[in-house]
Amino acid sequence: MHLLIALLTTCALTVFAPSSLAETTEKLKSALASDIRSDAAKTRDANRKPIETLTFFGLEDDMRVLELIPGGGWYTELLAPVLAEKGKLFVAVGTQGIERKIADGRLNHVEVIRVDQASSGQAKDGRRYAMQGLKINAQNIDLVLTFRNLHNFDPATRAELNREAFRVLKSGGRYGVVDHTRRHMQKDNDENWRRMDPVLMIKEIESAGFEWIDFSDLHYRYDDELRYEVGRSSVRGNTDRFTLLFKKP
Repeated sequence: MHLLIALLTTCALTVFAPSSLAETTEKLKSALASDIRSDAAKTRDANRKPIETLTFFGLEDDMRVLELIPGGGWYTELLAPVLAEKGKLFVAVGTQGIERKIADGRLNHVEVIRVDQASSGQAKDGRRYAMQGLKINAQNIDLVLTFRNLHNFDPATRAELNREAFRVLKSGGRYGVVDHTRRHMQKDNDENWRRMDPVLMIKEIESAGFEWIDFSDLHYRYDDELRYEVGRSSVRGNTDRFTLLFKKP
């Protein structure tokens, strides 16, 4: 009888205790409403669906998370406060905007990771960036994220970024990728070069050792013809984007 009562008590505590997911969601809601975010950033919330996207990727508030190529820090400003208490946020590659915000006191609870590289510059195609000998000085990461960035790099650099994402993750860690969609097997042209073929992306990331485990249609846009440059005023902010999730075995 005592054992049965103990088991029932344990089950009750398990059922009614606040889940990590619920806590993380509440922290994300608070981050979205934060005064540190500009009005321009907040106008993109409905389009980018950060709560749904980060939930799909499995974000929890006690994780060690690496954001690759954070740019101006749109997602960084959400991730940092969520992870501040129990987790840790790292950023690497293309972190100049984040470093300025840290220096100005506009952003806290973020660690910029040193990246070693043998060389960097413009790729041979004259459009993308190229880096060689890339090494990200991090380890035991639970989740690596990158948003609408891999299209900016040539294939060899994408391969290095994917290999580094794989290396820094712990076993079972996840890799979440969002980018603009290109038609399957379509060759580069002046309009589509900042779009990526999702089938090619899956193959590239799997070749780094990852398992592709899921996709989401959160950012599917039926009205995007996949024809125009993503910066065009007619499609900017409204492109179809694939959302892919991978795991390190």
